[in-house]
Amino acid sequence: MTISGFTMGKNARKLYYPMKQAVMSILPLVDEFIVALGNSDTDDTTREEILSIGSPKIRIIDTLWDIEKYPRGMEHAHQTDIAKNHCKGDWLFYLQSDEIIHEDDLPVIRQRCQDLLHDRDIEGLLFDYIHFWGDYDHYQNGHSWYRREIRIVRNDPEIHSWESAQSFRRIPDFDGIHYRQQEHTFKLKVAHSHARVFHYGWVRPPEVMNRKIKHFNINHKGIKVVDQLDQQHYYDGGFDYGDLGKAEVYKGTHPQVMQEWIRQFNWADKLRVGGGKIVNLNTFKHEQPKYVVLSWIEKNLLGGRRLGEFKNYILVKR
Repeated sequence: MTISGFTMGKNARKLYYPMKQAVMSILPLVDEFIVALGNSDTDDTTREEILSIGSPKIRIIDTLWDIEKYPRGMEHAHQTDIAKNHCKGDWLFYLQSDEIIHEDDLPVIRQRCQDLLHDRDIEGLLFDYIHFWGDYDHYQNGHSWYRREIRIVRNDPEIHSWESAQSFRRIPDFDGIHYRQQEHTFKLKVAHSHARVFHYGWVRPPEVMNRKIKHFNINHKGIKVVDQLDQQHYYDGGFDYGDLGKAEVYKGTHPQVMQEWIRQFNWADKLRVGGGKIVNLNTFKHEQPKYVVLSWIEKNLLGGRRLGEFKNYILVKR
């Protein structure tokens, strides 16, 4: 059995993505690791960081991003597919550049891959998510945050990254462009990996978070819309994470590869617990009254079961 790791990104280090740590977190598990690295700015040091790992398993594929051809976030899926297509393993392990695997889960993942290798009914493995928010001690676990996602798939040319690269689907005769198509796409049959993804995409210095959101919106909404938002001072100042007292408190350990990164945390004085009005021009779903109420009902009355939860997979018990 062989396992390939793969990821993609552009300006990852500049926008405070721990891509190096993502790669390192599963490097002991995989036989190769493919990085599709986009045409980043000259002041981005992602390439140097990846090369500093010094592993012969790692191969960087240089790519160009074209958000006119792949709008609405589809360039993320396109870049993911580029990396996937270079993988040679039986299983393909995808991590976005802000997703880390805990070393304690690596033996469990390997065993699941081995046990399910010849079970052709299983097309992928599902992971539980911990979405850290603001710092490394709080996370979001409400109705508007996805709980699980597919991160390991079989090496099958009909399996493609889907929408904005959050997940995967089987797409026969795919045209290579319309990653958001719904018709003639099929959810994958997956087993649970019994492992976690530590998602650090919402842990950045507040001023860097606003810059990251701006780049993300360029990919999803286009440069014209972002220019208009710029004129409204939408991205000025620092991002407001709101009252961290309303988030869940994390009491476990973080992956070992993140320890040095976590030691760089220096924006505690810009966070708050309790009180105050959120100053962002746009609020997030988990801040809106409807979702606050839904989350309370699910946690306190339904034992954590989600109402109307979207699941981009068919979970098979194995």
